[in-house]
Amino acid sequence: MIKKLDKLILKAFAGPFLLTFAVVQFILLTQTLLKYLDDIIGKDLGLPVIGKLLFFLSVLIVPTSLPLAVLLSSLMTYGSMGEHHELTAIKASGIALTRILRPVMIVSAGLMLGSFWFNKAVVPRANLKAYSLLWDVRQQKLALDIREGVFYGGIPGYTIKVDHKTGPEKDRLHGVIIYDHTKSGSATVMLADSGRMFTRFNGAYLGLELFHGHNYVETPDPQSRAGATMLRQGFDHSLVTFSLSSFDLNRTKEELFQTNRMMLTIPQLRTGTDSIQRRLGQERRQLPRQLDTYYTYLRFDTLGAAANRRVARWQVPARRLAKLTAPVAEQAANRARNLRSSFKSTAERLDGLARDSAQYRVEIYNKYAQSVAVLLMFLIGAPLGSIIKKGGLGVPILVSILFFIVFYVLTIMGTKYAKEFVLPVGVGVWLANLVLLPIGLFLLFQAYNDSGLLEVDFWRRLPRRLGLPGLRRLTEPAGEE
Repeated sequence: MIKKLDKLILKAFAGPFLLTFAVVQFILLTQTLLKYLDDIIGKDLGLPVIGKLLFFLSVLIVPTSLPLAVLLSSLMTYGSMGEHHELTAIKASGIALTRILRPVMIVSAGLMLGSFWFNKAVVPRANLKAYSLLWDVRQQKLALDIREGVFYGGIPGYTIKVDHKTGPEKDRLHGVIIYDHTKSGSATVMLADSGRMFTRFNGAYLGLELFHGHNYVETPDPQSRAGATMLRQGFDHSLVTFSLSSFDLNRTKEELFQTNRMMLTIPQLRTGTDSIQRRLGQERRQLPRQLDTYYTYLRFDTLGAAANRRVARWQVPARRLAKLTAPVAEQAANRARNLRSSFKSTAERLDGLARDSAQYRVEIYNKYAQSVAVLLMFLIGAPLGSIIKKGGLGVPILVSILFFIVFYVLTIMGTKYAKEFVLPVGVGVWLANLVLLPIGLFLLFQAYNDSGLLEVDFWRRLPRRLGLPGLRRLTEPAGEE
């Protein structure tokens, strides 16, 4: 009986989980692509490059998709069972709600462990692959696009202008001007009435077949009065070939990106944190010695010693006192400005080290917090589904989106507060989990006691349970004693 019940519940959970995980992955991947759309469009990257980029980006969002998928699928599973009175029948046979939740809870715990391993081992490698490829894509030139009436300088050493383009593929050119800057000391201009544009050698070169034009070559000539000579040569047919190697995607070595904290594993992050903390401790231990040096630097008896002795002995007439002390005051002001600049530089250096340490620790805590969120979302979704008793894609989606928005906002806010030292790093990263955990336990308690959160009687009895008689009178209907 128990094994059959477990199979029934797991079978009811598997379908919605796979469906919601795929949908959430698609939505989050689309959102991620929108951020980098301007860097991708118009560069003729090809399907292999785009496929790699999509794959690596989809891997990165798996830890974010899992909590939402577990929340939505568990809510749909137990909501559908409650809607079809399956939960009522199972409870009537003497099985407690916690036993009914156990199969999916075990699966959620497994997903939590899998998410932690994924975050620890796979995500840093995927970050390295994705962002190194994205860097190269950003450096990639836009695909060849010679527009009408506009000077095009995308090909190194050449500037091309075309008055009109005709033909089904816009490969027929009219009014062609080509400026050749590849030869130092001379300039070449090519004019043609018409031409044809095509690619050669599997797209590695661009060919321009020109008709009825002239070449103008200007070369330096010391003997000429103008300092240069112009050579004009006509042609009826000419073929010009341009290399398109500058449009190829050149891959940067991935080793150059490996020091970024997003590419590091947890042991590497801890090593980086310890290194920064040691540097920060050394800087702080040096502060007393620096302050002692600053005190000596600011002492009055080190400013214009000879002038100070004469002033102290009153051997200087009052008329010359201001003239004598003016350099001393200027020297003191200069020293004060130097010290202020030194203090500012030291404070900025200490603050930078502290922020770097906080960001490293945020990355470490975030790998744990994202994994625990999977089990937390089950703790919210499963009891809530058994309470609202609604399956399908209507109410569960609305409730799931509401809770996930709260979780997402708290995560962003907590991470920001942790990096800005408003909250301790651990508290900031775990803020969303700490806030939602009591809500999940409360929902589990209410579901275990068959309390209806959506029923009016529940909210009418709540002030009485909390010991608030004044609020109870406000919630009672008129005329009720």
